[in-house]
Amino acid sequence: MLYPLLRPALFLIDAERAHRLTIDALKLLPHGGPARPGALATEVAGIAFPNPLGMAPGFDKDAEVPDAVLGLGFGFTEIGTVTPLAQPGNPQPRLFRLQEDRAVINRMGFNNGGLAAARARLAKRKRVGVVAANVGANKESTDRIADYLAGIAAFRDLASYITVNISSPNTPGLRDLQGDKELNDLLSAIAAERQAGDPPVFLKVAPDLDEAAPARIVEAAIKHGIAAIIVSNTTITRPQGFSALKSRHAGEAGGLSGAPLRDLAQARLRDFHAVARGAIPLVGVGGIATAEDAWARIRAGASLVQVYSAMVYEGPGLARQITRGLEQLMRRDGFTRIADAVGSE
Repeated sequence: MLYPLLRPALFLIDAERAHRLTIDALKLLPHGGPARPGALATEVAGIAFPNPLGMAPGFDKDAEVPDAVLGLGFGFTEIGTVTPLAQPGNPQPRLFRLQEDRAVINRMGFNNGGLAAARARLAKRKRVGVVAANVGANKESTDRIADYLAGIAAFRDLASYITVNISSPNTPGLRDLQGDKELNDLLSAIAAERQAGDPPVFLKVAPDLDEAAPARIVEAAIKHGIAAIIVSNTTITRPQGFSALKSRHAGEAGGLSGAPLRDLAQARLRDFHAVARGAIPLVGVGGIATAEDAWARIRAGASLVQVYSAMVYEGPGLARQITRGLEQLMRRDGFTRIADAVGSE
């Protein structure tokens, strides 16, 4: 309730510094336990989620506050993206609020403290609640497949699931791993290294894909035992015409998220659902800011949904606001379980 009053002052601070202050505040403030299973409880990839709303990676890059995030009412949270070696990321400034557009542009470049530091923090948890790890490759890596295997090895005994992120636009060449041969080589190597008892592996893809991409990505994911596909990351495209960005930061390079991404991410999810036909679960992310947005994504085929940029504008009460609304919408439309609503539009 206080966030709308605090937001103008917070927005006077550089976006990256404000984010750092938010993480520090979450460390200090008391928080309750994770959300309890209720009407929105669902199961995906063998994992029991108390509700289908998650915090997307990028917020808690270094696993500093996963339990505090769960305490805000999220059904799960995904830390990272974490790379094998610590790296500073791209030069600052690299994070921009587009207030008039309710959007964010970032070109962070996988800035993080590395696998060892994140693993040490997760190892100290009591492991209550669903906490996933998102892993990537170092910018200067000469063997990106080895980087992903290192990430999976680091978190295999600590994460509820592990996301292989090949969709960031801010690491040169990373999205090339979405190509047919490159993707199959990566997923084949992951499958060969998996051990009994390992957590499920999710695959995160970009929204900027050609028409044929969803079918071949779904085929490769199923072939190599990927448990779910996350659709999607930020976009390097920009809306045109009537929907063109209005902020003075509109020309900044990087990935665009927030409200302008919503329709593109929704359309891409539909594309994946049309070819997956329930054979592999989908996670919807991109431009979700309200319960109606989340419900539309579920009806379009998402078993789970994630938010991040909307937190910048709506504040820490967003998760409970969305989950309350989701329960009302589910009942309004005659569903008793989230799973029954998936892909029902």
